[in-house]
Amino acid sequence: MYDNICKFLAATYPQDLAQWLLGEPIPFSQLQPSELALAPIHADSLILLQSQDLLLHLEFQTRPDPEIPFRMLDYWTRSHRKFPQHHIKQIVLYLKPTTSIQVYKNCYETRRTRHEFDVLRLWEVEPKELLKKVGTIPLAVLAGRENKEALLATVAQRIDELTSGRERAEITAATYVLSGLALSDNIIRKILRSEAMRESVTFQAILEEGEQQGLQRGRQEGRQEGRQEGRQEGRQEGELQGKRQTVSRLLTHKFGTLEAKTWAFVEQLSAAQLEDLAEAILDMTSLADLEQWLAAVIN
Repeated sequence: MYDNICKFLAATYPQDLAQWLLGEPIPFSQLQPSELALAPIHADSLILLQSQDLLLHLEFQTRPDPEIPFRMLDYWTRSHRKFPQHHIKQIVLYLKPTTSIQVYKNCYETRRTRHEFDVLRLWEVEPKELLKKVGTIPLAVLAGRENKEALLATVAQRIDELTSGRERAEITAATYVLSGLALSDNIIRKILRSEAMRESVTFQAILEEGEQQGLQRGRQEGRQEGRQEGRQEGRQEGELQGKRQTVSRLLTHKFGTLEAKTWAFVEQLSAAQLEDLAEAILDMTSLADLEQWLAAVIN
C-alpha cells in the first residue's frame, strides 16, 4: 500500500519530487519496470522517471533491506544497457526511523566492483522542505523528529490551502496512508477528513488493488482450463479472493492483528459484503465497531 502511494506521487508530481531531490524542477515522464527487460524486477518498490538526458531511479523503503545495495547495481546495469546516453541517478528513500546500519549503506562492493548510490533517511529531512510542493506534502509527516501529531495538523492545514478539490482529496488520501507509519489510526482520523478520502481516486485504487490482482489470477486460471465455465469460475473466485485480501490489509492497518474467530467471520462474507466492509472500515474507531458490523451482517 505504501509503495502504491509513493508511485502515485512520483507519477503525478514528478517535477515536485525532482525539485526536492535534485534541486530543479526537471520535467520527467514515468517508465514501467518492463522497460528494463530482464527478470526478475521488484516492481513493487521500483520507480523510474525519465527526462531528456537523466534517468531517476527511486526506491521507497519502509524497512531495512540487506539486498538493496546489490539491487541498485543490478538496476543500474539494466538501465545503462537500455539508456546508455542517460545519466542515471539512484536514490533510496527510507520512510520509517530505524537504528539498523542497513539504512546508511550507500554502495555495493565486492572485490573489484564498487557501485555507489544516494540514500535519504526521511526522518533527517526538515518537514517544511516537503511542504513547499504539492507532490511531497504527504511525505512531510514522516520527516523530522518533532511531535508527529502536531506535524500532521500542520500538514492538514497545508492541504486545506490547496485550491483544487480533487487535488485535496488525492493528497489527503496519500497523507492518510503514509501517516500510518508514524501515528495511530484514531489520531489520523481525528485530524484528516475521511469524507475527502472517499472522493479520492487514489484511495479507491488502493481498495481495488487486491481485487484486480485476484481477478487477473482468475482469468489466467480460466484460460488454462480452456472452458467457459472454468474462466467464469476463475474470475469469480479470483475477484472474491482479491476483495478478501484488500479488506485484510485495511483491517490489519487499522486494528493490527485480529483474533482467528474474527477472520473466520470475514471469510464468510460475499463479494458485495466485502465491498461494504471496506468502506465501513473508514468510520470504525474500535474493534467493537467491527464486531458489531459483522454480527449485523452475518446474523
